[in-house]
Amino acid sequence: MQDQNVFAGAFVERSGERRKDPEWLSRAARSADCRFVPVWGDRCLVGGEPPHAILLDRARVESLVDDDHLIFLGLFHDRPAFAFSVDKDQPPPFAEFGEFHDLRFIGTTLPPDEANLAAHARALVLWHASQSFCGACGSAARPEAGGNARTCVNTDCGRVIFPRVDPAIIVLVSDGERCLLGRQASWPEDRYSTIAGFAEPGESLEDAVRREVYEETNVYVGDVHYHSSQPWPFPSSLMIGFIAHAISSEIRLNDAELEDARWFTREDLRSGSPKLPFRISIARRLVDCWLDLRD
Repeated sequence: MQDQNVFAGAFVERSGERRKDPEWLSRAARSADCRFVPVWGDRCLVGGEPPHAILLDRARVESLVDDDHLIFLGLFHDRPAFAFSVDKDQPPPFAEFGEFHDLRFIGTTLPPDEANLAAHARALVLWHASQSFCGACGSAARPEAGGNARTCVNTDCGRVIFPRVDPAIIVLVSDGERCLLGRQASWPEDRYSTIAGFAEPGESLEDAVRREVYEETNVYVGDVHYHSSQPWPFPSSLMIGFIAHAISSEIRLNDAELEDARWFTREDLRSGSPKLPFRISIARRLVDCWLDLRD
């Protein structure tokens, strides 16, 4: 079994204490061993065969970076690593090194440490793009803490804004011999996946599992056990995976979020129909783990 999900893993030493040291950050960003992760729109630079994330030195990015808007990711293989945004309305740069790709489709082909770094960079770049203004007073907000926070420029407000992470549960529900999968109308034909949804205010993760499964399928679950988690930067979710035991079986689509939901045996899933979730996702790992229980 794999040690962690795609995009997960403590490969970057985040060095939180250095985020508040502007002198250290300035020296690091101009040091010879510093590496930069460009994000064009929402895509990351990938090249080579097999594919790998392209990390650039200062000389390569000098004309595109603004030090006031660099995002300090941490130390990656003992080198300072910074992300920066490239305007998606401009032609993609660095064509001599590779192409910009959507991590949803390239994540599994990258080495785990590089997939983790690229996802981290993408998430923070998109967060900054969505937080240009203070949500409390409407004034502009500027980057702080090496790009790991933003602060309202209005001195009467001064609100500090931190990157948002949305906790979402995702669960493989089983009665022992069958598992419960559903599909959304927008998915490719015959694609089914595990049940998922966002945790709500005042709700534990276990309670969110039971509520989401019931709301979407009418099935009640009893025991709920944590499995693993996956950062999912599309744009800012943390998928928290569980295995749950069903204590009822009648399916009804209570909230109409799903187009269909069904019980499937292991033989059904091994037959090639339905189509299973993409291997990049924790959903697929949950399904594969359930399949392996009887192998």
